[in-house]
Amino acid sequence: MSFLRLLNPQGIAGIAASLCLAVLLVIQKAETHHWKRHGARFEQLYRDEQSAFAATVANYRAAADAARIADKANAERVASEQRAINERTSNAYEARLADARARAEQLRREAAAGATGSRAGGAASMPGLPAAAGGAAQAARQDRLPVATPAELGAADALTATEQAIQLDELIKWVRAQAKVDNNPKAVASRQPD
Repeated sequence: MSFLRLLNPQGIAGIAASLCLAVLLVIQKAETHHWKRHGARFEQLYRDEQSAFAATVANYRAAADAARIADKANAERVASEQRAINERTSNAYEARLADARARAEQLRREAAAGATGSRAGGAASMPGLPAAAGGAAQAARQDRLPVATPAELGAADALTATEQAIQLDELIKWVRAQAKVDNNPKAVASRQPD
């Protein structure tokens, strides 16, 4: 009888409420289990994403470091090539200049020896300079200005022109050689000997 007493409207409402609460508890348990599984999956996805991001950052940093090292090596290679070009050009210029000066000196000596030898040998004498020209030379010597004969002036001018021609020639060679230095590291790798 006690069970029947519970079947009154309040008892039935209590049982119904209890059943509803039990159903809700089961549903809540199922939902909790469902979201725990999804939560664990989302957490794993998040960790995977963070790991991928960290790997990407590390790869970019490694690539940047490698690029920095390659750029430094390339800059050192270019500087080394340019120094070698500068040294070769400078040495060639100095050698050519010394050779030209030595030849000019040799020609000057030969001309002086030829002039002295022809006068001493009794060969036909060359006509002398007029007195007015000698007077100008005397005046220049008195003012302590350097005096050179027309032949000496011509030889000096020729030597200066030769020196300038050598300088320009070596400058052109230097510019062409510098222009051939490739600053691109990828092109250097493709130019490696076979």
